[in-house]
Amino acid sequence: MTSILQPFLVNGPFGDPSVYVDFRFARRALLFDVGDIQSLPARKILRLTHIFVSHAHMDHFMGLDRIVRICLGRARTLALFGPQEFIDRVEHKLAAYTWNLVQGYATDFTLEANEWRPSGELRMARFRCRSGFKREDLPSRPAADGVLLDEENFRVLATLLDHRTACLGFALEEKQHINIWKNRLTELGLPTGPWLNELKAAVRHGDPDDTKVRVHWTDRGGHHERVIPLGDLRRDVLRFATGQKIAYIVDIVYHADNVQRVRRLAHNADCLFIEAVFLHRDADHAARKYHLTTRQAGALGRACGARRLVPMHFSARYAGDEADIYREVEEAFSGNAPEPA
Repeated sequence: MTSILQPFLVNGPFGDPSVYVDFRFARRALLFDVGDIQSLPARKILRLTHIFVSHAHMDHFMGLDRIVRICLGRARTLALFGPQEFIDRVEHKLAAYTWNLVQGYATDFTLEANEWRPSGELRMARFRCRSGFKREDLPSRPAADGVLLDEENFRVLATLLDHRTACLGFALEEKQHINIWKNRLTELGLPTGPWLNELKAAVRHGDPDDTKVRVHWTDRGGHHERVIPLGDLRRDVLRFATGQKIAYIVDIVYHADNVQRVRRLAHNADCLFIEAVFLHRDADHAARKYHLTTRQAGALGRACGARRLVPMHFSARYAGDEADIYREVEEAFSGNAPEPA
């Protein structure tokens, strides 16, 4: 069953880490990290509704300028999420520019910045173009268990990781697929139409089986209406399947606490995007830089039970040696290498 989520690396494995997630059948997309995104065309940037930033190092954050430049003059709101002190970072970045001519814009492009704190609180602030992107603090809201965003079809979770600064790992979980068994609709004499979206919503909301579902339609024979119990429709015309899970892990040191947090966040991920910055022979250097090695990345993927592993964020020192990186990651991922220390 085809997932609505279509993720891909914005850059090659040696480029700044960034994963773009497009939504099939919807005019929207999400982005994990926003470093160098020059290769991302404007039409894809304009599909973005939410951006999740692991931390504010330049190679994960500098592309926000390009986002703002392309979105200026457009009536849209873009939500940003990051770790503690993230709102200050966004404010300072916007304050670096002069905004003396934006008050007369016909539209009001808005950024909503959210910073997640380990206490389970999500602090929020708004930055509106026509006010010169001055900060407007908003009421905080709870974000228990790291749930940053929870919509009808998916949710995004975060966990706090150690990169000698607060760094967030993310997981995008597609909720249960609910698909229509169209030949059964025909057999039951029922039409397609907007009522099917209402049916799916009722199922997702957990409405009881005796809930009455009204189906209206008009054809050459006139106007028709049927009232059918939700439980009958659930049994006869709906098909259910587990949704996709995508995890994104970058810029962490390999130690027990980080390992435990990654395993919990990325458990049974269908696709795990994970940094593999250094070869195993340079493990001491990786520890000093608070990054993962190839063997550590592969072992983490295996420990999570990930179905697919996408290594990225390779150090430029290995240019031309990427085959060694992929080989070491795959050996650890498949269990054919010793466990990293």
